[in-house]
Amino acid sequence: MARYRGPRIKVCRSLGAVLPGLTTTPTLDRPYPPGQHGMRRRGKTSDYKVRMIEKQKLRMHFGILEAQFRRYVSEATRRKGPSGRNLITDLESRLDNVVWRLGLAPTMPAARQLVVHGHIMVDGRRVDRPSFSVKPGQEISIRARSMTKPFVQQALEASTSRIRPPYLEFDPAKGTGKMISTPEAEDLPFEVNTQAVVEFYSQQL
Repeated sequence: MARYRGPRIKVCRSLGAVLPGLTTTPTLDRPYPPGQHGMRRRGKTSDYKVRMIEKQKLRMHFGILEAQFRRYVSEATRRKGPSGRNLITDLESRLDNVVWRLGLAPTMPAARQLVVHGHIMVDGRRVDRPSFSVKPGQEISIRARSMTKPFVQQALEASTSRIRPPYLEFDPAKGTGKMISTPEAEDLPFEVNTQAVVEFYSQQL
């Protein structure tokens, strides 16, 4: 499946926010849109553009293509409860996101690569599907054959300083973690208007 492989900082600048799943850069050195006219004063942003930017923040952070993201929104609106909170719960439960949040990869693309290459196990079974939905109580671990690989050891060492969300627990010494509760909208590592995201797709679903 095709993935975005272009300049990551350029995307963050165009959206006006640092997306931690896309880049390890903590701040933007040039906090204005890219391009020749990026520093020029711009007119009032339309409601449509505001909604689109909020949608793109989530889509680019989690590295999801448009059609797949629309399915996530559609599923979130069908379930009981606030659609925006349902959407964040579904996205935060993705296996590639959980691997990244545990500190086993610096970015979401790196976490996806770990999963696709078969280094990650869920409840003792190898799972190579990044979109796999992790449920509370399930254990996420590194495959035994992968534990000796240098990049895995480096990731485990780096994970000791990673701040993890409250819905996850992790033991770097064993390379195992667990989802102890359902992810909430407040667990998202950056600000986003989820209502604007739902409104963006309201005419399409």
